[in-house]
Amino acid sequence: VQLQASGGGLVQAGESLRLSCAASGRSFSGNSMAWFRQAQGKEREFVSAIGWSEDTDYAYSDSVKGRFTISRDSGGHTLYLQMNSLKPEDTAVYYCAASRVFRTPEKMRQRYDYWGQGTQVTVSS
Repeated sequence: VQLQASGGGLVQAGESLRLSCAASGRSFSGNSMAWFRQAQGKEREFVSAIGWSEDTDYAYSDSVKGRFTISRDSGGHTLYLQMNSLKPEDTAVYYCAASRVFRTPEKMRQRYDYWGQGTQVTVSS
């Protein structure tokens, strides 16, 4: 099972980026998926997660709520993160993650079993 994150880049403050995470080896239909990020010298932190229950559930960190939108394709193969109104403090390596077990949008890193390699997002002021 592999997760491949892409879509990062260098943008100016206020601009947008869309990250993608392609899963190969299995579908994550029915499983939770998430985005985390790690800025240089800091711990990896939760950004957003999407669950898979009767109604799709979402979770966002306070720092990105209202600016970022997480989504996934119906087949469970691709995860997206639309990032609008980017700020310099959003600069980080962004990682996608998927759970083998959980169906709810989990915020803890330990709840995820598969991780992508990361894609760099740099926002200049």
